[in-house]
Amino acid sequence: MQIAFIGLGHMGAPMAINLHKAGHSVKAFDLSPDACAQVKAQGLQVAASAQDAVQGAEAVISMLPASQHVEGLYLGSDKAPALLPHIAKGTLIIDSSTIAAATSQKVARAAEAAGIAFIDAPVSGGTGGAIAGTLTFMVGGSDAHLERARPLLEKMGANIFHAGSVGAGQTAKICNNMLLGILMVGTSEAIALGVANGLDPKVLSEIMRRSSGGNWALEKYNPYPGVHENAPASKGYAGGFGTDLMLKDLGLSQENATAVKASTPLGGLARAIYAAHSIAGHGGEDFSSVIKMLQKKG
Repeated sequence: MQIAFIGLGHMGAPMAINLHKAGHSVKAFDLSPDACAQVKAQGLQVAASAQDAVQGAEAVISMLPASQHVEGLYLGSDKAPALLPHIAKGTLIIDSSTIAAATSQKVARAAEAAGIAFIDAPVSGGTGGAIAGTLTFMVGGSDAHLERARPLLEKMGANIFHAGSVGAGQTAKICNNMLLGILMVGTSEAIALGVANGLDPKVLSEIMRRSSGGNWALEKYNPYPGVHENAPASKGYAGGFGTDLMLKDLGLSQENATAVKASTPLGGLARAIYAAHSIAGHGGEDFSSVIKMLQKKG
């Protein structure tokens, strides 16, 4: 297929590369010249603009930071014209950004009015999953649109869940990321407490991983440097999933909880902790760096 891929960050770039490796013709675009150069070195075509990228595309995949970026891309903003008029009728849009469900629904309505199919398909699995092609996709949209997207999603992920109609994928994602944020704070607290008492973080992590405290952070994404060689914690908290992105997702969860009158006290506390961590200057670091707030000093 001819695919336009817009958004080449830590997740988007490896996803686009995997589609290219699978034999699809991928024309990619990002506002960052460095991001474009990265995928160009892997053999992908680089477009001069988003409008250029979608010319002749059978599918458009976007992976952008937040709601305003997705809405601005497709529906236009003060900074750029709308992309939808440049996309051919019958094209499939797969938005894998993590944004508000209401934004997905707004863009979907505009796309439908223009004769363009749309699904929201946010992902979980981290940069490691993006590179390995083992992501989990949480899809909101019609059965027919999902089946059109499935051959592409299968080249980027190992698990595809149909959560419901448009926006349902986003709701599932914010529930997942709220839990992830809570788990990372709790895991960091437990490791910091053990280390403060003289325990080896590797030994403690393995004990908890194989006990009732086991979770994904202990399994694959340990927040303590040196425990997992390939985790961002062992690379100066570079790359991975940024603190500010986690803060954004926790904010989405709390906005949604307020809207539906759901009680999420731990989600609210996690958001406050990540907000303080960001204000302290760690917004660009991986979200596992929250352990720095909890470690004994001196």
